[in-house]
Amino acid sequence: MSQINEKAPLFELYNTNKEKVSLSSYAGEAVILAFYPGAFTGVCDTEMCALQENMESFNASGAKVIGISVDSPWSNAEFAKKYNLDFELLSDLNREVVKMYDVTFEGLGGLEGYVSANRAVVIVDSEGVIKYRWVAENPGVEPNYDEVEETVKNLNWIIEKKKINSIIKKGLYK
Repeated sequence: MSQINEKAPLFELYNTNKEKVSLSSYAGEAVILAFYPGAFTGVCDTEMCALQENMESFNASGAKVIGISVDSPWSNAEFAKKYNLDFELLSDLNREVVKMYDVTFEGLGGLEGYVSANRAVVIVDSEGVIKYRWVAENPGVEPNYDEVEETVKNLNWIIEKKKINSIIKKGLYK
């Protein structure tokens, strides 16, 4: 299970080009992990498009967005193409990552036994520590996008403050 102020569980999943992408490849950067139940489902479409609309703000804050679902790389590729998504969509085919992050949802669309990702947002800071975690009470609920954006902006402020403090310390000890 992943909790706030704990190290984010590392993973490696396939992207839309069937290339492996690991969370560790984003070391030193803030990452927004946006778990979604399935491509081409109404609320998921809305959520991913809302994240895309906020990309300028996320990029300005130095944060990367990664969408994660149990969909295939092919389905995610078509999903990204249809909505012009400029961020990675990863396929958790074996449901390992949704289990590690404790964001599974059973019975999506009334399909008994079907396990998908629940709708969830986890923000990992540049040091790999979870700083924000939101999990929907059900997949029909969207995250508070303003809250996500504010959390990312605050992380950027903390990073800048650490850099300034480091520069000051170096200057004082020369």
